[in-house]
Amino acid sequence: MFWHTERIKSPTAFSPINLRRVLRFLVPYWRTLAILVSIVGVSATIGVLPPLIVRRIIDNAIGGQDRSLLAWLVLAAVGVTIFVGLLGVLHSYLNTLVSQRIMYDLKVDIYQRLQTLSLKFFTSTKTGEMISRLTSDIGGIDNVISGSLVSLVSNLITLVSTTGVMLALSWQLTALSFIVLPWLILPTLTVGRVRRRLRSQRQQLNASVTAHMQESLGISGFMLIKTFNRERQEVDKFNQENRELMQLHVREALVGRWFFMVLGVVTAGGPALLYWYGGGRVIAGELTIGTVVAFVALLGRLYGPATSVMSLHVDIMTSAAYFERIFQYLDLKPDIADAPGAEELPPVAGRIEFQDVSLEYVPGRKALDGVSLTIEPGQLVALVGPSGAGKTSLTYLALRLYDPTAGRILVDGHDIRAVKLVSLRREIGVVTQETFLFHASIADNLRFAQADATQGELEEACGAAFIHDLITSLPQGYDTVVGERGYRLSGGEKQRLAIARVMLKNPRIFLLDEATSSLDTHSERHIQAALANLIAEKTCIVIAHRLSTVLAADTILYMDGGHILEQGTHEALLLRGGLYARLYEEQLSKSRRGELVGQD
Repeated sequence: MFWHTERIKSPTAFSPINLRRVLRFLVPYWRTLAILVSIVGVSATIGVLPPLIVRRIIDNAIGGQDRSLLAWLVLAAVGVTIFVGLLGVLHSYLNTLVSQRIMYDLKVDIYQRLQTLSLKFFTSTKTGEMISRLTSDIGGIDNVISGSLVSLVSNLITLVSTTGVMLALSWQLTALSFIVLPWLILPTLTVGRVRRRLRSQRQQLNASVTAHMQESLGISGFMLIKTFNRERQEVDKFNQENRELMQLHVREALVGRWFFMVLGVVTAGGPALLYWYGGGRVIAGELTIGTVVAFVALLGRLYGPATSVMSLHVDIMTSAAYFERIFQYLDLKPDIADAPGAEELPPVAGRIEFQDVSLEYVPGRKALDGVSLTIEPGQLVALVGPSGAGKTSLTYLALRLYDPTAGRILVDGHDIRAVKLVSLRREIGVVTQETFLFHASIADNLRFAQADATQGELEEACGAAFIHDLITSLPQGYDTVVGERGYRLSGGEKQRLAIARVMLKNPRIFLLDEATSSLDTHSERHIQAALANLIAEKTCIVIAHRLSTVLAADTILYMDGGHILEQGTHEALLLRGGLYARLYEEQLSKSRRGELVGQD
């Protein structure tokens, strides 16, 4: 997982730095929060009235046999209950509104941050891990945002107002009530730490399970499992991970249950003490029955908020792991970004220069080593050579998916590190060997290149890519959903759709990871014709797997070990009789053997 290789250091979740970061997410909603706190204050203050009304009902109305007073007091009790209930509805609405907006902001911030990162991050991080941060981690802080922060204010107001009323009624009973409070506080000192550790372990394991599901239930992973008969092993692995996750859930829940059981026992002792001591005072004539009953009712407003404050401490401590993981992603720094003062790249003719360029994916291992190359506007340059020669690395650098460790790359004389990424990539179109299509309609996949493309423009591009007739033969035409990763289309059909998509973009520079190496002859002919339309009069770099497809290239580069070993036209390289000529003869020999086998 990502944290095994490049774990991002983050301050402790609730250090002053991180606490300020959490509070910054509340700032945009300060007006709503102010109204919410006002409602909480009013509700908490009015909440002391019912016990006082009960006291008057017992001592004055019932004790004084005053039916009129009894009726008014009963109506007052009902009215207070209704009013507090209405405030509670408004409180719930505003509270949920603020919490959901904050969670929305966090999701957007993390997603935007991920979009700024380079290919390096995505090749070293599981997709399921990223999804877990966006969903499970942010969902885990909902309770803290929606309940805990506002609950803290509410409970503090309730504690202060309740304590004031209790002191006014009897300082002796108040002191007796507070004897129990330390026994509510002490158990929380260790529970928060234990639950925080378990929560952190659970989130990491949950991310692992999400990653496993994403890989094994995706089309490619599913097909691999089927073809290697690995269903049983994958199910066993999934069972093992989920068993560990279940056990962590149980342990975390039990820690909380033991804690709240202790709280329940302790809070039950408070009323018992009051009835024992207060009852004796009533018998002695020093207190009224209504006062003792009111005190017991007020205990709920004393112990309840005190317990909630302690529980809040537990919730915040256990949610610290979520905040840590969220801030880790928010703290990620893109290693490929616009330089300060980067300028817009103007429309280009398509001249590309690699000046003594080197690249290391891993320190000490050069994927490219001192490569120098100039491609003139409108030229077709083919890259050939064995796997790992550095061909794909050249295209990655041209797109600025990576930056070279040495040297520089120019487009029309502009260093690509000095221009805005958006303007650079606007001038470059890419067709890869493995075409990716979204689980959407054909039209939606095409408009990924140009969101405002008209139906006529879609049809024109697809006609040039020799795919329009096929699309119109489908029952839903351009509205046909292609399925997960486009698996409802053949390989050749996906490639032609990808070519049509790039045609809509209409860039000056094309990077093609030759798309015909694994296709049948019929599909290859269509794609070659589509490519001819695509790259006409454009600068084009082609990674060639079949040498027959690049015979007309202006320049062919034979690469190996990160170096350009040979350079020239097809005829010139054959006359040289070097590495390219040897590779060509090998492919020609295989092709002839294939033809003979076909004749047999």
